[in-house]
Amino acid sequence: MILSGKGCELMIPECELKDIKEIERSIIKKYRKHLWSPFMRAIRDFQMIQENDRIAVTISGGKDSLIMAKLFQELHRHTEIPFELEFIAMNPGFYDVNKNQLLKNCEHLEIPVNMFDTNIFEVAEKVAGDNPCYMCAKMRRGALYNKAEELGCNKMALGHHYDDVIETIMMNMLYAGSFKTMMPKLKSTNFSKMEIIRPLYYVREDAIKRYTKNNGILAMNCGCAVAAGKIATTRYEIKDLIEQMKKTNPNVEKSIFKSAQNINLDACIAWQRNDKMESFLDSY
Repeated sequence: MILSGKGCELMIPECELKDIKEIERSIIKKYRKHLWSPFMRAIRDFQMIQENDRIAVTISGGKDSLIMAKLFQELHRHTEIPFELEFIAMNPGFYDVNKNQLLKNCEHLEIPVNMFDTNIFEVAEKVAGDNPCYMCAKMRRGALYNKAEELGCNKMALGHHYDDVIETIMMNMLYAGSFKTMMPKLKSTNFSKMEIIRPLYYVREDAIKRYTKNNGILAMNCGCAVAAGKIATTRYEIKDLIEQMKKTNPNVEKSIFKSAQNINLDACIAWQRNDKMESFLDSY
């Protein structure tokens, strides 16, 4: 259930907001299998954290970034690897109800967030008109990069999860005519000293929803003041498609996820490498 308004959707929790100690304890107790373990596995599998890293953990106000922040705090308390955390949140022009809820959540969850203001929603709407999403996303990412760099960070953590990965694969195939996935980590092309990491890579969205609702956390579902209630996104169409496919193939999500790790170039007509297109005919 959600509470909706102009530019505002807040997820209604299933219970009252729990005490912070209980919320933190549940990460490694009740939700250990579905949150903590896949979080740690992704960090190990993709070598996301090294000694003396300074990581900017981005807080959007949604459920994914809030749980990512708590997972990082838990890791920081117990790891022997020395690294530092900065929690950053950008206000691109939220309505007050969204901005206040984000700050209230961070305060209760004891996330020392550093919020900075921009006018990105306003600029994106003026520049891009009826389709501001691409421009908005690009500007938001740039603003976060700048803030992370200003704080001396060499890595920036984003809250994309397993379901985002498989939906991105399907979106690229069906709408862009290409096979691309969301990488677990990658180096920034515009900020040479910055690397993106996605530590929720193995975490399922349903687990994040259960954690959020059962702990009474009122997370933001959509904070966009420009497009909220106006644009039906392609991602929701893909979500529905995957749900339909699961009815006849319960393992379809695993197959989509694994497809990005089982690419056979001998069975590809063409592929791109280092911005150069190559064809099977080149070595035929």
